[in-house]
Amino acid sequence: MSPLEIGLGVFVGLLALLATGMPIAFALGLVSVTTLMLTEGFGAVQLVGETFFGGLNSFELVSIPMFILMGAAVASSPAGKDLYEALDRWLNRVPGGLVLSNLGACSIFAALSGSSPATCAAIGKMGIPEMMERGYPPSIATGSIAAGGTLGILIPPSITMIVYGISTESSIGRLFIAGILPGLMLTGLFMAWTIIACKLQGYSLSGFTGIYSLKEKLDALPRVLPFLAIIAGILYVLYGGVATPSEAAGAGALFCLVLVIVIYRMWKVGPIIAMFRGSIRESVMIMMIIGASELFSYTLSSTFVTQSIAGWIGNLEVNRWVLMAIINAFLLVAGFFLPPVAVILMTAPILLPIITQAGFDPYWFAVILTVNMEIGLITPPVGLNLYVINGITPGVPLKAILAGSLPYMLCMVLAIVILCVFPAIATWLPNALMGVGL
Repeated sequence: MSPLEIGLGVFVGLLALLATGMPIAFALGLVSVTTLMLTEGFGAVQLVGETFFGGLNSFELVSIPMFILMGAAVASSPAGKDLYEALDRWLNRVPGGLVLSNLGACSIFAALSGSSPATCAAIGKMGIPEMMERGYPPSIATGSIAAGGTLGILIPPSITMIVYGISTESSIGRLFIAGILPGLMLTGLFMAWTIIACKLQGYSLSGFTGIYSLKEKLDALPRVLPFLAIIAGILYVLYGGVATPSEAAGAGALFCLVLVIVIYRMWKVGPIIAMFRGSIRESVMIMMIIGASELFSYTLSSTFVTQSIAGWIGNLEVNRWVLMAIINAFLLVAGFFLPPVAVILMTAPILLPIITQAGFDPYWFAVILTVNMEIGLITPPVGLNLYVINGITPGVPLKAILAGSLPYMLCMVLAIVILCVFPAIATWLPNALMGVGL
């Protein structure tokens, strides 16, 4: 069989296993081991353990459980409620202030937790009932939070950016900074569409309820500003070269734990144990996927599938933007069925040499890839954020949530187009802060 035929068989087998509901790590491992035995004999099995461990033998991977623990500490506390209330008080008199409060809270909480589902759950539990109580259409109330939650994998610190950096040996600090301006741009697009959609559906944004004094506004800040300071500190030590990603993640997790315990008095052992248990479970899942993906990548490389695919795409006599459109379509479809971490680990090592050969910046491409993964979070059949929102608002049918999320998906597509036309949105800030380089 030719390498391309082997590759086709591998991907068909992988999709068949995933369709059965088998966990991604096990599906990747089973396909890899089976392919190695069929192509190289049973002797290749002895390389499985070594290759799997090699995928995990990186000190930078320590940052993943640390950032997950940091997010778990924030998500398990009333920090989301305080953040939402603080923004609502400051934006109360702005037309559409509640909309801006929800999406602003999503963007900030996403940066704190690094988790899209956690952002949807934390902000949605407060924001959606409040919006619906004030007369916002249910589709807009739920769709805006579902879309706002996707910002968790773009705005730093982002687990998917860490995974991309490790799998492509890119600077994680530069990746974090590359996601800041696109994340803010996407937040602005979400806000703009929400205001337009409300006006199209006849909802007036001019009214507001309640008047808060300056003292009440200032009283809402002390519980929020320390967490924002942690985000700023992490970004500073990363781009300033003061600490490695693992060190920054460890310090961030420690500070968040201390703040949660001190500010919210979460002294009880039970919630703290549950926080660590959830962090360990999620970390192990990601680590298993990383190790299995390394084995999967080795299998594709040893059978020359990777080289053949890269060569075939590289030999396509098409404009580089047509090539990028093809890659975006592929990533979009992959994101419909697989979680972001799995897609990045399986595709980034293959696509990176192709896009660099075509003259694209790898850090710009990381942002493009991440936005594609965001779209997958609010589109069926996986659409994790849709099901989270449906779980916390059982009174709103899934069809309405999906209808409300669709325009935000188009906003993300528009963001990709804008980033293609103006790539400096993703590349200018890291180049300005860290210098031009890879």
